Amino acid sequence: MTISQKTKQSLSLPPGNLGLPLLGETISFFTDPNFNQKRLNKYGKLFKTSLFGRPTVVMVGAEANTFLFKNENKYVVATWPKSTKILLGSTSLAVKTGDFHTSRRKLLYQAFQPRALASYIPTMEHITQEYLNKWEKLNTFTWYPELRNYTFDIASSLLVSTDGGSQTPLGEYFEEWCAGLFTLAIPLPWTKFGKALYCRKKLLQYIEDIVVKRQQAKNPGEDALGLLIQAKDEEGNSLSLEELKDQVLLLLFAGHETLTSAIASFCLLTAQHPEVLQRLREEQQQLSLASPLTLENLKQMTYLEQVLKEVMRIIPPVGGGFREVIESFEFQGYQIPQGWNIQYQIAQTHKDQAVYPDCDRFAPDRFSPDKAEDKQASFAYIPFGGGLRECLGKEFARLEMRIFASMLLKNYQWELLPNQSLELLTIPTPHPRDGLKIKFSPLV
Repeated sequence: MTISQKTKQSLSLPPGNLGLPLLGETISFFTDPNFNQKRLNKYGKLFKTSLFGRPTVVMVGAEANTFLFKNENKYVVATWPKSTKILLGSTSLAVKTGDFHTSRRKLLYQAFQPRALASYIPTMEHITQEYLNKWEKLNTFTWYPELRNYTFDIASSLLVSTDGGSQTPLGEYFEEWCAGLFTLAIPLPWTKFGKALYCRKKLLQYIEDIVVKRQQAKNPGEDALGLLIQAKDEEGNSLSLEELKDQVLLLLFAGHETLTSAIASFCLLTAQHPEVLQRLREEQQQLSLASPLTLENLKQMTYLEQVLKEVMRIIPPVGGGFREVIESFEFQGYQIPQGWNIQYQIAQTHKDQAVYPDCDRFAPDRFSPDKAEDKQASFAYIPFGGGLRECLGKEFARLEMRIFASMLLKNYQWELLPNQSLELLTIPTPHPRDGLKIKFSPLV
């Protein structure tokens, strides 16, 4: 609730430590995988720190998420670290708030409504089969970089009709750009951020060529870019070239980076749990669905759905999100001051023992209809965020994950190779340190 001047003086700030001047605790945040857990153990579910040059309150759990998502634009607005804001671009949907965000979101949603999703299935199946064939020939390889190429090829094909995007300059620049998104915004040529800034320029030039050609064509096309070129806002205005470029960059990021992480985690966790893998295979055999798959077919894969949900609970592709406080408020007896940042926690929410007993155990049955642990509290399960800013590409990601998993399970087997580190690096999204080395072969 809003707090008066008098109350403000009597309420204390949450416990915690703001760390060093300017830097705060940012370096620990990047380098210590147990950064949040240590502070949770010490201070509880609400604590202060300083990240990316801003005093920040970390709020953990379903109650905190509910408060933040329901008070968007009242007490808080979405924000990002400085490096992310600059690299996504000033007209990107991700950095916009309020009414402008709402109207633009409606336009971009056209690329993710059910009719559009259904039209993407043949392309997703085709590219998936091409990669499965390639991996069968390779036999032993490092899977994570391959999965990055796979998801980028699908995203670039469906969103901007560029085939084999991972092997074009678009793919090359994109990798370097992604690497700088969550870093300190030091614009020197040798820093990750400096290199990413250079790649953003190159990416925008490349995207501009694609957009201009499309705008000049008689038919702008039926992919996401075609829909955006034809889209009009409430005043009947089309998107400007600058805005189209930023939105395409955002869509490529949303349709690739986090999705790669989720698919790689699925491959890792199922390899480590053969009993889950066996049940997944049995479901595919019982359904014995022919290609092409349909949205209706995919809904029948109920155990696969439970497994994918549990994968994203255990290893959410995004660890949390940031909000800026636009009006001071009280939460759990502490004052949260205007001008501070808040980080809400996805990873830690998913480890709440009160909601998910034995939370470190990979147990897809916790999402079965009779248990449905995630339904015990609002926003207790938030792999795609929540509220007004829930991930726009959520259904695109779920569709691609299910198609990939179904085609993989039906015909192939994979095993983890020995002597590799499976420790998860979390920047920019969770992935195994050694890139997931595997042996891949047809199912006998």
